[in-house]
Amino acid sequence: MNRNNAQQLLYEYTQKDGLRKHALAVEAAMKAYAKRFGQDEEKWGIVGLLHDFDYEKYPTPDQHPEVGAKILREKGYPDDVIYAIRSHANYLELERKSLMDKTLFAVDELVGLITAVTLVRPSKSIADVKVSSVKKKMKDKAFARSVSRDDIRDGAADLGIPLDEHIAFVIEAMKGIANALGLSGA
Repeated sequence: MNRNNAQQLLYEYTQKDGLRKHALAVEAAMKAYAKRFGQDEEKWGIVGLLHDFDYEKYPTPDQHPEVGAKILREKGYPDDVIYAIRSHANYLELERKSLMDKTLFAVDELVGLITAVTLVRPSKSIADVKVSSVKKKMKDKAFARSVSRDDIRDGAADLGIPLDEHIAFVIEAMKGIANALGLSGA
C-alpha cells in the first residue's frame, strides 16, 4: 500500500475532476490530523484519497462504498483502511471505532463545504476563507444543499474538537494544496 498505487486506483475509477479534487482535499485533511494525533500520515492520507474512489461508477447506497471495499480487499489493503472507508457511510450504520474512522467522517463533508465556500468568494482563494464564513454558510440550508451539516457537527463532536477549531484546522490543511484543488484564486 502506497500513495502512488492509491492515486492510480483513484484515477482508474474516478474521471470527474471535482471528485478527484475532493479526494485530494480529504487526503490533505487526513494527513494533517494524522500528524496532529501522532499517527501514520501515509496510511491516513490513503484512506482520505480512496474513501470515495468507487463513487463515480457505483454511487448508490447499495454499492458505495461496498464495491470499493471489495476491490480494496482483493488488492490486499489492510482491514483497518477498508473499515474506515466503509464506516464513513452513515447508512451502513457501522460504529466508527478508531481515531482514523472518526477523522475520515469528520473531514469528508466539511471539505466539501469549505470548497463550496471558497468557490463563491470573489477571489476564489481558500486563503481568504474564514471560519465565520464557513459557519455562516452552514446556516444557509440552500447553500451546498448536499453537504450534511449534521455530519460536520457530529464529526467534530466525535473527535472531541470544538467546531470552530475543526473548521480552522481543515481550512489550513487544504491551504497547503490550494493549487492542486483549484482554490488558489481566480
